[in-house]
Amino acid sequence: MSAGTSTASFKDWAWYLVGVIGMPLLLAPLGLSAKQVLAVAGFGIVLFGAIFFWQYRLAFACFGISLLLSTGLLDVPHLIEFAGLDIILFLIAMMTIIGFMEERLFFEYVIEQLLTWIGPHPRRILVVMMIMASISAALVDEVTSILFMTVALLNLLGKSSKVNPIPFILMIVFATNIGSSATVVGNPVGVIIAMRSGLTFSDFLRWATPISAVCAAIAIPLCLWLFRKDIDGLKGVLTGKRGERHIEQVVDERKAKRGVAQSGSLFALVVIGLVLHHQLEHWLGLPPNTMLLGVSLLGAGVALAMSGHGARALMEKRVDWWTLAFFLLLFASVGTLKFTGVTSVLAARIVELSGGSVPVLVSLFVWSSGVLTAVMDNVLAVATFVPIVSDVAQTGIPTFPLWWAMLFGGTLMGNATLIGSTANIVAAGLLERREMGTITFGQWLKPGLLIAIPTTILANLLLLAQLSLMPASVAASIPPVH
Repeated sequence: MSAGTSTASFKDWAWYLVGVIGMPLLLAPLGLSAKQVLAVAGFGIVLFGAIFFWQYRLAFACFGISLLLSTGLLDVPHLIEFAGLDIILFLIAMMTIIGFMEERLFFEYVIEQLLTWIGPHPRRILVVMMIMASISAALVDEVTSILFMTVALLNLLGKSSKVNPIPFILMIVFATNIGSSATVVGNPVGVIIAMRSGLTFSDFLRWATPISAVCAAIAIPLCLWLFRKDIDGLKGVLTGKRGERHIEQVVDERKAKRGVAQSGSLFALVVIGLVLHHQLEHWLGLPPNTMLLGVSLLGAGVALAMSGHGARALMEKRVDWWTLAFFLLLFASVGTLKFTGVTSVLAARIVELSGGSVPVLVSLFVWSSGVLTAVMDNVLAVATFVPIVSDVAQTGIPTFPLWWAMLFGGTLMGNATLIGSTANIVAAGLLERREMGTITFGQWLKPGLLIAIPTTILANLLLLAQLSLMPASVAASIPPVH
């Protein structure tokens, strides 16, 4: 090992220890008990392990959960409860479907058509792909969108050593997270908010969609400027790919076209099912989100059945089990913070800071949920803030604007860091699995903040502007927290 490598390793370990020890000490004065401080330390082992040793994140997640279990801060039943198995199963199903499509050259076909319609113009193609990522995230969900768009992008780039894929992955992820704020189904954050607040799909179209669209309109040109040098280097790769059919991979062209049609039809039906999952649940008398998982599992089952003898290989090679295992343990570690009451203490301090002012409270919710999102998954961050709204409602302060504050804090600030959103980790995992590079926490942070902070400021201001025009009777008619 070289001296430079040793120095870098020592610095990483030094900062890791500062984070693990410093975070509990920093939060302790807020009124945390010894048990809660230890829970924060256990979470810090997982969090800072992912930040400073990303390639070994699963090992640190195991260490953190082991500490929580051995100290009695977490037991097996609650580990299962917090692990988010519904999210894990949904990801398994969607990765299976996307893998099925990939094996049948669906994405090669999409990229070929894109190049035919637009030509080898990097900026045009990237603008179109960012718009597609935003719209698909809004209509389906961020996970499905990022799976589809990331695979399509990586197929566009190929394994060429002439271009660094990381900037383009970031552009697609940024657009996906922004677009996911537009509708109820775009992000699990939106689903949580809708179920707990009673807000409808039309409410999202009225309050969230316009703000999301404006943020996307700002983010796209900003990305084109941030990554202008990388985009300029993409033209040669696209020119070489124009008209390239990838048919050499397939013996029978007719069979290849049939595979594209089959996989495309399956994906279209799954998309329709995901968009209509609320209606399906209503017709069948099922609890919320039952068919969100049911539709995805049905699609995965069809993909496996159509794969025949290749079904086992499809599951083993196309599902990113490494990332899923990290998700499971990360969710469990954050759930422990909620279980031990750490998040309740933090929430009380936020309410105190507002002084009873609704605009101030809205801004505090935007940025506190956003900062929390930046250091953990946005779904978990928003889930920890939901109980706070119930406490605020008891004081007589209108809670209607707080739901939108959490929505934009959770989705837009999810772009800030590598672990801020499920879409971020899924995209990074796909890039690693293709052996096309590894995105580090540091590589993500600067462009992530340059996109997340301006769009969140913009959303905060637009939300306050909309609220200033809202009649008081509308706020009073909002259903109470469930």
